[in-house]
Amino acid sequence: MSISEFSEMCDLPPQTLRYYHAEGLLVPADVDEWTGYRSYTFGQVERAMLIAVLRGTGMSVTLVRRALDQPDEALILLRQHVTEMRRQRRIQDEAIRDARELLASPPEAVLRHVDEMTVASKLVPRPPAGRNRYDWDAADAAVAAAVQHLVRTVESYGGVVAGTPWRALATETPEQKSRINAGEGPHWLVKVPVTADEETLASLPAEIEVETFGPRDELSIFMPGKSSMAKHATALSRLLAHPFDGAYADTSRMRCLLHPNGVETAVAFGRL
Repeated sequence: MSISEFSEMCDLPPQTLRYYHAEGLLVPADVDEWTGYRSYTFGQVERAMLIAVLRGTGMSVTLVRRALDQPDEALILLRQHVTEMRRQRRIQDEAIRDARELLASPPEAVLRHVDEMTVASKLVPRPPAGRNRYDWDAADAAVAAAVQHLVRTVESYGGVVAGTPWRALATETPEQKSRINAGEGPHWLVKVPVTADEETLASLPAEIEVETFGPRDELSIFMPGKSSMAKHATALSRLLAHPFDGAYADTSRMRCLLHPNGVETAVAFGRL
């Protein structure tokens, strides 16, 4: 069969067949050395059909070639591909939700008053180094695990979580500041508002600090979805661009409240 006949039979465009030939995925039965015309046999239809089916799943040419050349491994390769595709779809779904929320309701800074509260605090272990300078996904996972551990510990001692947890830069002691400045870690503290009697608070493990978070006015902005440097910088730029009248945004007292659907960056609102 000529390439046009084979193309019609397999429902694959001639340019696709030429590409598969160049990639060694579907080599014609014969190529005329003078004209370069490609010819195919009826027996090659099955391979073309399998290629079309596997490519339809989103498999790369390289992965399709492996599946066809190693038929005993084909199902394993397909399962691995499906797992990766589902992971990518979850990421895309999250991005779509973020985009819809950001476009429908652009983040705006909000001024509010925060009452005094008792807070349990814990250092977040430094996550393994990522491919990038700072791996936000790894940091978020470490922060979430530290919050869960802190909440479970407080509740196991009889305390009650009384508000939204947050993370703050670990710069509350000279040692923490020096480690941050040296590019080491831990980078974050997690803090959880709690209600408990003095005896319960005093019995908490030594790794958990208990402190009083003083009342203050705050300027905050909510960014939906997962954390990223771009979102963090956007939140800060919006907060700093807020019009002030005899006041300023004290970024040295910044905290990031951890909501189920995003992060709210808040800074203390100081009067001049």
